[in-house]
Amino acid sequence: MVKLLLKKSYLHKNLKETTFRDLWNAHGVFTTMRVVGKPGKILFFNEHIKNLINSLKVYKIKKKNIKKNILYLIKLNFDKKKKYDHLLRVASNKKMISISLRKRLKTNKNFILHLVNYQRIEPKYKNLKYKKILKILNKMDTTRNDIALYKNKKILETGTSNLLFVKKNKIYSPITDFYTGTTLKFFLKKIKIIKSNITIDSLNNYDEILVIGSGKGITSVNVVKNTKWQRKSFKYYRILSKIYKTAVMKCPRYNGWSINLSILKILTIKGKKPYDNC
Repeated sequence: MVKLLLKKSYLHKNLKETTFRDLWNAHGVFTTMRVVGKPGKILFFNEHIKNLINSLKVYKIKKKNIKKNILYLIKLNFDKKKKYDHLLRVASNKKMISISLRKRLKTNKNFILHLVNYQRIEPKYKNLKYKKILKILNKMDTTRNDIALYKNKKILETGTSNLLFVKKNKIYSPITDFYTGTTLKFFLKKIKIIKSNITIDSLNNYDEILVIGSGKGITSVNVVKNTKWQRKSFKYYRILSKIYKTAVMKCPRYNGWSINLSILKILTIKGKKPYDNC
């Protein structure tokens, strides 16, 4: 089970704290962001919020001030004197917004993927329907394991992240029926990624399989359980890791740490930017 270092829920209408609910399996959406450094800075913050807002619209949860409110809750709950390498989860339904924080754990070099015949409900969006996935992941050491979801023998995504496949110096991604996470969106702007159906039967054609996301960062898969596939190279793992680490280093810090909470509310209402993108 994941140990939460912070867990709080707030009502949308007035931002008053209420009894914590993680909102799993509720009608709503979430995003998980990586917090790094001292004071904390959030990697790809604006892209995360953009994805969250788009998903909220799809699920007909109209909250005009969601970005402002998230900025306010970051200021309220984070310690500018603390050094972070954590994961911040923000979940929302029509009634409340819930935030939780956990330590980001480094993945093991002998990382294993376990094939699971399952496709997430409405997979193009980061909804909260994760009952089956969480049931499996809660029994795993996720520093060493993840699940690779597939349907009709086509591999889609992991339980928490996106997948990239490397063959003959070319990088491939599944075509559809998965959520395009912020880390994948970042790499789509940096490198050429070819869309292709990745089938279980074709796995042996690939030299590398990479798991990418806020939690996993860039993780090289060693084996895929119950198949003959085994890692043949670290080449593109090293290339993508270097690009990703540069993004982390260059990510600007949150500019709201030194701003009074009441002033922060005013700034965000007026459209000022207490947070730069990265």
